[in-house]
Amino acid sequence: MSESPQSSLAKIRTRIEIAARTAGRLAPDVTLVAVAKTNPIDAVRAALAEGQTVFGENRVQEAQAKYPPLRAEGARLELHLIGPLQTNKVKDAVAWFDVIQTLDRAKLAAALAVEIKRSGRQPRLFVQVNTGAEPQKAGILPEQADAFVAECRDLHGLNLVGLMCIPPADEPPAPHFALLREIARRNALPGLSMGMSADFETAIALGATHVRVGSAIFGTRA
Repeated sequence: MSESPQSSLAKIRTRIEIAARTAGRLAPDVTLVAVAKTNPIDAVRAALAEGQTVFGENRVQEAQAKYPPLRAEGARLELHLIGPLQTNKVKDAVAWFDVIQTLDRAKLAAALAVEIKRSGRQPRLFVQVNTGAEPQKAGILPEQADAFVAECRDLHGLNLVGLMCIPPADEPPAPHFALLREIARRNALPGLSMGMSADFETAIALGATHVRVGSAIFGTRA
């Protein structure tokens, strides 16, 4: 039998605390984003009961289906979009998510700027960087990141708070995390969303402010 989200959360928090301490950092400086994609609402309820308030979802439609009952029950939670965002879903994404971690192209930046101005909502935005230059993966290329950050800020007035990456599965993650940290440093971006269930301790050692953990909390998805 797999562990409950409650038991798994306690173990993940302990590991985050140890990793932060080892890196000379404070555990509260690392936000745990519990990736609840494809998991049922009861799994989210169980995590909420243990004080977990920050959740990640891959798809706008899934968030729209899952979270209204929880918010109606008075749950105070913060939603992060961590999957690719199509421009035709921008209106819903801005309405539903507190943080959008997958800003990765000029057309999306322009659409977000229009909807943010129209709606008055100000989700915090991370630029996704394709550190491995993988053709099948979303994200701005590292060599284009500085110019894209400047465009988002200067042309569109977007509220950028950090960078996000997903390293190649078949490569050591540390060089990718270090690359993301350097791009963030030279662009004065404080947020680093990097590290998942298999490598979040390495990410914390290299400065992650947000780690995205799913299967280690909720179990392996079908």
